[in-house]
Amino acid sequence: MQWLIDWMLGRTRVLLSETERAILLENGRFKAILGPGEHRLPARGRSLAVERHAIDASPNLASRFERVLLRERPDLAEAHLVTLQAGEGEAAALFRDGALHALSLAPKTRLTVWRDAGPWEIRRWPIGERLEVPEALRAEIERGGFQAQVVKATVEPGQLGLLTIGGRHMGLLEPGVHLFWQTGRQVTVRLVDMRWRGVDVNGQEVLTRDRVTLRVNIAAQMRVVDAERAASAVRDFEDALHRALQFAFRRTLGARTLDQLLEEKVHVDAEAAGKVRAEMAEIGLEIGEIALKDVILPGEMREILNRVVAAEKEAEANVIRRREETAATRSLLNTAKVMAENPVMLRLKELEALESIAGKVESLTVHSGTRGLLDEVVRLQG
Repeated sequence: MQWLIDWMLGRTRVLLSETERAILLENGRFKAILGPGEHRLPARGRSLAVERHAIDASPNLASRFERVLLRERPDLAEAHLVTLQAGEGEAAALFRDGALHALSLAPKTRLTVWRDAGPWEIRRWPIGERLEVPEALRAEIERGGFQAQVVKATVEPGQLGLLTIGGRHMGLLEPGVHLFWQTGRQVTVRLVDMRWRGVDVNGQEVLTRDRVTLRVNIAAQMRVVDAERAASAVRDFEDALHRALQFAFRRTLGARTLDQLLEEKVHVDAEAAGKVRAEMAEIGLEIGEIALKDVILPGEMREILNRVVAAEKEAEANVIRRREETAATRSLLNTAKVMAENPVMLRLKELEALESIAGKVESLTVHSGTRGLLDEVVRLQG
């Protein structure tokens, strides 16, 4: 029956639930924004349009009339809508029940939500030269899935990050997780390891002063002490160290003969290392131990050196053998002198000889006494 009365009176009935809102246009112009409940709208002689919105399913205003509504009826917009729009040089965040709902980083971007879908809170932060996201907002961005609007950089322990924005160096980043606003300017973080690490130069060919071609392996320890200088002074500081080691050892080894190199290896290491350390200190690197690990000779040169070493060792062995023979002869001569001057000592030696002979035969017969036997032994030995 009620519909018949509405028809007779020329009214349109609109019923909205608690989770619905409607934009009412009369004769093409905004008339009102309808809240929950039953609405009977006079329609006779009028053209009515009702646009329904389910604010529980989508709290954002999705209407083709949004721009016109905000411009023509700011009073309605103020009463029923909340608009998020960042100012120049600032970031704006919209929170719903304490949780991050939306971000705005540019004045040209705007988001409109239904006020009754809240409660809503808008917070604003200035965007500095480094574009860093405030610490209090980082967890909300990670949790809410807004990574597309930020640039994330992770600096591990033992590292430093070189921050560059739009091609301009903006300083260093300490270990940790850093977020930067995505405003259209390119954000780059170059990681620099500040810990000690090894650098090897393998298979470097060197020509000595006596025209012997060698292959050497060089090892060095290095670390970065000034990350900004190391990154700005050269394009690749590890490659710069590699080349410095090559040139320093090539110059040092090329000024010596092979024999000098083998004899003065420690001095060669110290001389070349001093040049490398001085050069690398200028670009922010600290160089630790530098060592000439291996000196690899050509095959024929190894054979020659082996023969030389063998001859030297043989000569040393001959000298030692002659020395021992001389010492043994001198000892015998001294023993003979003692026996000549001391008959008792001679008799003891005779007894030792007799004992030695007796140990090698089964039986021994003595005919003329011990003295006669010893005389016979002496004659036999003579």
